[in-house]
Amino acid sequence: MIRKLPILFCGVAMGAIATIAVTQPHLLLMGGANAAVTDTYKQLNLFGDVFERVRSDYVEQPDDGKLVEAAINGMLTSLDPHSSYMDAKSFQDMQVQTKGEFGGLGIEVTQEEGALKVVSPIDDSPASKAGILAGDLITAIDGEATQGMTLQQAVDKMRGAVNTPINLKILRNKGEPIDVKVVRDIIKVQSVKSKKLGDDIGYVRITQFNEQTFDGLKKSIDKFNKEIGQDKLKGYVIDLRNNPGGLLDQAIQVSDAFLDRGEIVSTRGRQADDVQRYSARNGDLTNGKPVIVLVNGGSASASEIVAGALQDHKRATILGTRSFGKGSVQTIIPLQGNGALRLTTARYYTPSGRSIQAKGIEPEIVVQENVPDDLKGKDQTKGESGLKGHLANPDASDKTEEGGSSAYVPANEKDDTQLNKAIDLLHGVQKSAYFPPDPKAGVPN
Repeated sequence: MIRKLPILFCGVAMGAIATIAVTQPHLLLMGGANAAVTDTYKQLNLFGDVFERVRSDYVEQPDDGKLVEAAINGMLTSLDPHSSYMDAKSFQDMQVQTKGEFGGLGIEVTQEEGALKVVSPIDDSPASKAGILAGDLITAIDGEATQGMTLQQAVDKMRGAVNTPINLKILRNKGEPIDVKVVRDIIKVQSVKSKKLGDDIGYVRITQFNEQTFDGLKKSIDKFNKEIGQDKLKGYVIDLRNNPGGLLDQAIQVSDAFLDRGEIVSTRGRQADDVQRYSARNGDLTNGKPVIVLVNGGSASASEIVAGALQDHKRATILGTRSFGKGSVQTIIPLQGNGALRLTTARYYTPSGRSIQAKGIEPEIVVQENVPDDLKGKDQTKGESGLKGHLANPDASDKTEEGGSSAYVPANEKDDTQLNKAIDLLHGVQKSAYFPPDPKAGVPN
């Protein structure tokens, strides 16, 4: 049986991965199904005919391997924005990325209507320092247009030796193209950054969910308990803004850090019995201290799992703007030749049973940042619902698809409206009916 490595993606090519359990699908062939199989084999014969005609009659001798790879990519990209083929090098790079250190520019990218789009730059990466922003369209790489490239081809062109430059042509909100030079470097992703806000609030910024995330969070909580003290500590701000996602098991552990019990997330596949549920274990590492979670249009996938779990259990108040809306699960299936297939195999659901696919997490307290004039209109992300071929939200009673919002976060803390609103709530300077939330109103445990 082919080994399957299930993972959770945010629709990006340079993101982290997540391990979950997946059951093997069953294939039942009965009655009319046999006719369908016959039709399928006819289509495969058609593919074989076209393949042979291209090999024998194309104006130049084609590379057979590249032809097959292109056909596989075409098949997968026709399904949804997150299914794709990885060659051996890409598969190896993906495995390296989960450890939190890899070479490159430090950007999460996706493909939207054939265009290469930045989901978010990684904090302190070469891309971030060069001024690349969430929502930017990369129209050319070293003078070669990205239109017509597959996502993997574009990512491969952006990879390279450390200290080598790359020139990107950037388009922001249909304005004039911008030429940006970025020097490749080793990307060391510090997934958790923390500090005291004043002398009584613990601030934890999670940039993505990799193998280091839960340990980093636990160390931060232990540090706050020691430096501030339980009696003086007012609560926590967990900043998930522009976090594109990552390892599912880390998202579960981060959620579990704030929960005593109850479901965190469930995944549901094609078959009725293809359901996996993940629940919290006893023990809230913060001893029930108030929690405010910050999200925005760049918060996706694993970030939305954490926000959704804490929101449904009324353990935290969500503040900011609507999240990205990536609610599907991808499974990595190793293939012959050491490549791998990334295939969408399930949707995930919050503890209350809601899918955020193409909808996102809606904060209880909506706070917009004050966007500088030169960035107004350029800070918006379309979210999952803006990706061509995205999966529809499965809730037939609600046809509304939204997802995505502003992804702007001020560089200066004093200008950060969302963060300062959270601080004021924790200090009691401002009041809200949504803070602190009533845990008795949460989903049953």
